Amino acid sequence: MSNQNNNFNSDRNLVDVFKELQQKRADDTYTYQHKNSNESSRSGITTYFSSNKKVTNPYSYGKKIKPQKSINSMRTFNYTKLSIIIILITLMVSVALLFFSYSFTTYGLEEEVASAPAEMEELEPNQHPLDMSQIISGNIDMSTIKETLNEEREINFPIKYKAVDNLPKGEEKVEQEGTNGTNKIIAVRTYENNELVDENVIETTVIKEPVEQIVNIGTSEFLYKYKVHLGDLMYVVADTQLKESADDTSRTLADIPATLDVKLLELAGDWCKVTYDEKTGFVKKAILTSASEAPEMVDKARVQRILRDVKLDMPLNKKSGLAVSDFEKMLKGNASDTNKIFENNYKAFFDVEQEYNINGVFLAALAIHESGWGTSNIAKDKKNLFGYGANDSNPYDDAFTFDDYKEGIELVAKVLVKNYINPKDTDIYGGEKAAATYYNGSTLEGVNTRYSTDKEWHKKVFNYMDMLYNKLK
Repeated sequence: MSNQNNNFNSDRNLVDVFKELQQKRADDTYTYQHKNSNESSRSGITTYFSSNKKVTNPYSYGKKIKPQKSINSMRTFNYTKLSIIIILITLMVSVALLFFSYSFTTYGLEEEVASAPAEMEELEPNQHPLDMSQIISGNIDMSTIKETLNEEREINFPIKYKAVDNLPKGEEKVEQEGTNGTNKIIAVRTYENNELVDENVIETTVIKEPVEQIVNIGTSEFLYKYKVHLGDLMYVVADTQLKESADDTSRTLADIPATLDVKLLELAGDWCKVTYDEKTGFVKKAILTSASEAPEMVDKARVQRILRDVKLDMPLNKKSGLAVSDFEKMLKGNASDTNKIFENNYKAFFDVEQEYNINGVFLAALAIHESGWGTSNIAKDKKNLFGYGANDSNPYDDAFTFDDYKEGIELVAKVLVKNYINPKDTDIYGGEKAAATYYNGSTLEGVNTRYSTDKEWHKKVFNYMDMLYNKLK
């Protein structure tokens, strides 16, 4: 058996073996039949094969034997057995050859590994081994589902960009808001393992058209430079004229003093359309600046507008519009204020103006005129800057005495508001109404009528007012 294994060709496969087996069966059949034929001719004995007759064996010496199976049946049986035996032998030989081949290969591999360089001694493990069970399980669990979808969806509105010269360069502003439209769609969705993998839209119907959004993009270098927009205030840097049209030869609508503000309406080439004192016209671009370029212009314009309205007949029952810093600037550093009474009480005049709605500069000018810049005895001894309560017959003794200068300033302000500068029943401080006992108008001249016997009193007081206002220039 070992010799057969050693001589067995390992390249032969089972197909070859079965072919040889089939050929061998054919050869054996031929040999067997030929032999029986020869033996029959030699003995002269005719043999009958029948399942119903007894067979007499010529070599049995007259003994009766049991009926035998036909030679063809026996031959088939024997060949079947032989086939099974040969198959088993072939399988055993194949296994043996595989074993010897594996042993030889392993032995050779061990020799190669033993002779390999030292760096090859450690083999890198497979970092991504295949897990067949996981692959099979994943394929088994895979499920595909399709569903029909019928729903409404939004249509995003388109955006249109438009260049305009009424915005600073590069700035964007929405001119028209966009709104989304609505689509009705029919689609087929495909899910794998409950995850959406595909959507095929079959039909789309527009229910509501989207509205386009319009976005303006500014191109104006002028607005960009001065960091302004239409509707903002700008300031003239020199005396100029408001023209009826964008033309030097057009009619002049108003004179605009330097530092005053105008409201920017439109750009027109080298001109700007503006509003000044409720008049609309045109001024040159070159004459304008902005708070961004010249921050000091804001305060100058404010003061300039206040000074422009300083007149002898100006109303006294309105606030001056000045800041507390303006009162400080007006009442500090006056050489005539030797005792610094006004310098130290500038805030009292500002506070009274805010609380009682009376021009605080008028109160300061009145106090200066009545006390001689706080040098009178009544002012120094009784802290009464107005000579309030004094009579011509005994002014010093009759004059009121106050704990501080602010108390006297506040009392005189209330008396003037209630009786001199407001018409009867005007709402005044503390929910009260004006009595107008000595009212003859809200101006200096109207107060002069009942307040002082000096007919020039109002002009003298105004001179002090004008002096204080001009300190703000």
